Amino acid sequence: MDEQKKKAIEVLLKRNVLVSPELLENIDKLGIEEIQKARKEPGSVEIQQSYYEPPKKRECSDFVEYYNDRFRTIERMLAARPEMSGATSISRLKLGRQEKATIIGLIADKQTTKNEHIMLTVEDQTGSAKVLVSKAKQELYNTAKDCVLDEIIGITGAYNGELLFAASIIHPDVPTEEAKKSPYEGYAVFLSDIHVGSKKFLGEEFNKFLSWINSELGSEEQKELARKVKYVFVIGDIVDGVGIYPDQDEELEEKDIFGQYKKCAELFSRIPKDKKIIISPGNHDSMRISEPQPPFIGEMFVPLLNLPNVYPVSNPAYVTLDKTADFPGLTVLVYHGYSFDYYVANVESIRTKGGYDRADLIMKFLLQRRHLSPTHSATLYIPSATDNLVIRKVPDIFATGHIHRSYAAQYKHVTLISSSCWQGKTSFQERMGHVPQPARVPIINLQTREVKILKFGAEE
Repeated sequence: MDEQKKKAIEVLLKRNVLVSPELLENIDKLGIEEIQKARKEPGSVEIQQSYYEPPKKRECSDFVEYYNDRFRTIERMLAARPEMSGATSISRLKLGRQEKATIIGLIADKQTTKNEHIMLTVEDQTGSAKVLVSKAKQELYNTAKDCVLDEIIGITGAYNGELLFAASIIHPDVPTEEAKKSPYEGYAVFLSDIHVGSKKFLGEEFNKFLSWINSELGSEEQKELARKVKYVFVIGDIVDGVGIYPDQDEELEEKDIFGQYKKCAELFSRIPKDKKIIISPGNHDSMRISEPQPPFIGEMFVPLLNLPNVYPVSNPAYVTLDKTADFPGLTVLVYHGYSFDYYVANVESIRTKGGYDRADLIMKFLLQRRHLSPTHSATLYIPSATDNLVIRKVPDIFATGHIHRSYAAQYKHVTLISSSCWQGKTSFQERMGHVPQPARVPIINLQTREVKILKFGAEE
């Protein structure tokens, strides 16, 4: 690819303008305005946020800027909560004893005392303070038990000059609103974890899905449902990759990464062209594992990008559906879910209430914290001037994958959707205790927000 075309693509991606294959061919002939206009025809998919940043050397200052951006952003969310009225900085808190005190801070440390109380060390940009959560306050104590390092919380209580005795812990959370519904009839389906290239890839089951979405399989009612599908989301791990886990090569049917993506493109080419395919990467895909992951761009993805109805986006990304002059659209937050493993293992309420079987608990946990991976070590990430894992905009639909199990739920006005997988249990999953639930497809009626799960398994 010549430098002029590469530069033009970078400019477009920075502006969150999607580039279709047709426009790629003519990009050196068309201007930016013409390309933007071409991607905003009525009824098209609108990409609100899709990360792209040219590679560069990272410095310590990038981490400082990254965490400062996160703190300032979530601090503003918390400060807007009525419970946080009168919040003060930690440095002002330490000026003396206070019967009532309210602060916002990042959890730098968490310990259990010898009397089984919880001691938090929280810090802001002015200093740090110790916060004691008494085990006698059971509800508050349970909230504190689920707090994780590096999340940003609000705390009210009383300060005695040395300790802040917590009366409440407030998360930034999402507001309670009425669920938005599209005025237009139509459906969106959610796929993830296709794992093309694996010997465990469930080709027969995926072909059943392709037959259904082409209205060739099922009852007349089911065929009519397929005809009304407007959007197909594919949320990461579209191929099995190479060298992802020890001895993976022994479980690969296709060991060439280019071959895996070519086969994947052949499968997706069978999805009717009137259905827009929004596709994002995951930890098995052939790109950096650090989040945010950029969209599929590069030579090996050309077969995918040549499909006229494919819209590549980053992981995570915000996508708006059904937007018109009269309707603001439904916003979908797409995130593959690589951080989920950490929170299943380290948050007691998630672990004891179902763990990997309860994707809704993980997603609710992250929405409450307004961050897709609040703990520093929960996922690999790229530090930049903006923390792209902060949930800045509250979505209408939060869609994920990664855990190979399908789930749908509602949290306030946000519809939570976890996609299934198209791969049988691998030896690695067996060692990790993973029990996949393959070949299930969540489908949402955008007009009613009702979610159903279609089953394409051999036994179903």
